[in-house]
Amino acid sequence: MKRLLPDTFTLLLLGTVLLASLLPISGGPAEWFGVATNLAIALLFFLHGARLSTDVVIAGVLHWRLQLFILVATFGLFPLLGLGLGVFSPWLIDQPVYMGLLFLCVLPSTVQSSIAFTSIAGGNVPAAICAASTSNILGIFLTPALMALFFSTGGQAGISFDMIWKIMLQLFLPFVLGQALQPFIGNWVRARKKLLMPFDRGSILMVVYLAFSEAVTEGIWHRLALQDLALIVLVDCLLLAAVLVITSIGGRLLGFSREDCITAVFCGSKKSLASGVPMASVIFAGQPIGVIVLPLMLFHQIQLMVCAWLARIYADRQKALDAAPAAAS
Repeated sequence: MKRLLPDTFTLLLLGTVLLASLLPISGGPAEWFGVATNLAIALLFFLHGARLSTDVVIAGVLHWRLQLFILVATFGLFPLLGLGLGVFSPWLIDQPVYMGLLFLCVLPSTVQSSIAFTSIAGGNVPAAICAASTSNILGIFLTPALMALFFSTGGQAGISFDMIWKIMLQLFLPFVLGQALQPFIGNWVRARKKLLMPFDRGSILMVVYLAFSEAVTEGIWHRLALQDLALIVLVDCLLLAAVLVITSIGGRLLGFSREDCITAVFCGSKKSLASGVPMASVIFAGQPIGVIVLPLMLFHQIQLMVCAWLARIYADRQKALDAAPAAAS
């Protein structure tokens, strides 16, 4: 049951939303807090780049069929499912909520949880490290590009040069700088994962606080009823279930080994809160960001609970298979 309970970071997210609901920041203090948040986000992506080992990426890329399958699931299957939800907008799903669901579908995979669950389940861990890292690198470009494509298709304003420049300056350049310094500081950063974790999570909490402060000022809790939250949870669950089933069946049809199938399931079904929240603050500047990131925040906890349970099932099955020959002898 412990695996089904909210983790510490989820509790911190809920506490941040509660704080923003009771004490929202606005005016001049919000502007200064926004500057500090942008600097924290830049530091977050710098640390991502500094952690990523180039040798691991090269080794994982050699398994190109698995990597391609995971990327198609992340940036192909998920967006198609998101577009399919457009049938229910706006008569069932409000437009800002649908925008948040669509944004969720075009985000890259997680890094830490994808690798952790793959390891617990007995999957191909090096391939998982490569897939998750590659997904986040490509996501810096593909996520805004896909949102721009969907916006223009729906008759809305596409992505602007100013938005591209902000993404490059705030996300990509710090990542490249971190990757360039990786040979010199990579081991130091990886060895101090727990020490540097507050920088990772703190930057996300800062964005969430700023986004929900603005949303509360604009009356988010008057616009979203309890049934709206229930609908978002239901859609998140359906999205996750659909991708888990499709990646599981697809991996077997392509002849992947058991280890590779596990990697495809856990890396292809995740969506990154760490990348999504900072990107949302840039892509949806001036829009109701609080409502837009809400589906992602709920999906984050759902995927952790479901995949923790699923990883344990994979592990138990492998233990049973390993024990069968010993029992027979």
